[in-house]
Amino acid sequence: MQQDLIRIRDLSVRFYTYEGVVHAIDDLDLDIRQGETLGIVGETGSGKTMTALAILRLIPYPGKIESGSIVFFDRDGGGELDLLKLSEDKMRSIRGNKISMVFQEPGAALNPVYTIGDQISEVYLLHRRQELGHRAKQRVDSLLSDGSGFASALRRPFWRWQSRLYDKIAQDSHSVEPRFLSHVPLFRRLLRRLRDEAKLLTVDMLKNVEIPDPARVAAQYPHQISGGMKQRAVIAMALACSPELLIADEPTTSLDVTIQAQMLELFRRIKADRGASVVFVTHNLGVASEVCDRLTVMYAGRLCEVASVEDMFLHPSHPYTKALLDAVPIPGKELQTIPGALADALNPPPGCRFHPRCPSAMPMCQRERPKLKEIGKDHMVACYLF
Repeated sequence: MQQDLIRIRDLSVRFYTYEGVVHAIDDLDLDIRQGETLGIVGETGSGKTMTALAILRLIPYPGKIESGSIVFFDRDGGGELDLLKLSEDKMRSIRGNKISMVFQEPGAALNPVYTIGDQISEVYLLHRRQELGHRAKQRVDSLLSDGSGFASALRRPFWRWQSRLYDKIAQDSHSVEPRFLSHVPLFRRLLRRLRDEAKLLTVDMLKNVEIPDPARVAAQYPHQISGGMKQRAVIAMALACSPELLIADEPTTSLDVTIQAQMLELFRRIKADRGASVVFVTHNLGVASEVCDRLTVMYAGRLCEVASVEDMFLHPSHPYTKALLDAVPIPGKELQTIPGALADALNPPPGCRFHPRCPSAMPMCQRERPKLKEIGKDHMVACYLF
């Protein structure tokens, strides 16, 4: 069995509003395994996006993570880290580096006053400064070895000083000297080489996500490119530091069918090439079946069922999962709907939150909350029918 990369236990998220307390996530237990693509599906308002944001500790105000733990098993030697107990500085070093997120609306995730290249380069400058220093040192060292003539002889002491500076950055990206020099006008151009190296890496990353003419796109602003290009740019930004976990929050919702197919193929290639784990948040079961290894079904902030994609589609067990699958439009078949409305997050029903809409509800469903129970190999369901 694959090892866990993220282990979530008893996670609860509340929003404190003037109307009352919103129960966004309630005692959630979830495992994300190394190298897998985990799909999170459910209706709008079921807590899918809040689960993704909680992993990165980006719950918006007035939301608050009330309880629980989110343990990250860092494969690069960082050990077990409870993300909810880390300092904000440590958490910033993980966001975009170890764990990245592709947000739901790419247009809103990009800053309209900066070019695409500048926004992706910022990720390299923040998290991969040591690599940039190493690359800059190699270029300066090549000047030292290849330079000849009187002009080169005059520049050689300056090149040596540059080489030592970049070597210091390569050894310690948080050294005081480069930060100090960046504020001195005479030496600003020395550190400009780091930005040039970041731009080169940015163009390579845009090429990796199959953007045609990446150098031109890097110089453009978000309003100058299409929705599909924006989505690829956001994915490039998320992949810049080769994260161990990539969270994709409905990345194909605003795209047409042709671009959706391209995005799904891109995610499959990312997983195959980089070996990263992916959390794919979607309400589209067809999309989930294309890219995911396991599926998690959520309803009103709680887990209903967890199983492999094949098992979920062939042997759905929870009444809500069955209702979701029946609601998928099929040509020639009458459209099925789920009666009632999503549970009120301000005043959630007691017991199983799906029981007011469930055709198989029993008296005990109204009194006690069912716990996740294993009903088959790697198949868990929270229902009193099992």
